[in-house]
Amino acid sequence: MVARVAAAAARTDPVIVVTGHQAAKVRAALAGRGVTFAHNPDFAAGLSGSLRAGLVALPAGVDSVVVCLGDMPGVTAALIDRLIAAFDPPKGRAICVPKYRGKRGNPVLSGRRFFAEIETVAGDVGARHLIGEHEDMVHEVESPDDGFLIDIDTPVALASHGGARGSTG
Repeated sequence: MVARVAAAAARTDPVIVVTGHQAAKVRAALAGRGVTFAHNPDFAAGLSGSLRAGLVALPAGVDSVVVCLGDMPGVTAALIDRLIAAFDPPKGRAICVPKYRGKRGNPVLSGRRFFAEIETVAGDVGARHLIGEHEDMVHEVESPDDGFLIDIDTPVALASHGGARGSTG
């Protein structure tokens, strides 16, 4: 599943994969894919530590970040491409979120100006609050399907959603 998400994210540069639980298995699944690994030793404390670890691993000068979750195999390269194409901070599009039938989801593209705020997040939450606090900078990107809304947490859930559902293209 993580290989599928990494393949979809491959058009971003660099692709930072934050490991935590089962780090060795994730590294093995992504061997040879040209990704950079960052480890979150405090992964059990929640998503916020992984966000910080990923931001710290970014090279200087990166103007934005696309945060993808490794348990969402329905995220496609086409969706990431649409987020990147929509990103235009001077036009008020500094946070780009996918939307399907009124529902927003992940991945989220955020401009550098929000990195410091993302780093202050604590606990098992992402940076969703940024969207609410900066609604004037949010641009919704319509998706033709709901694959980005599907979060898979168990092998049974993956099987019930067709395993490798969707495409990376």
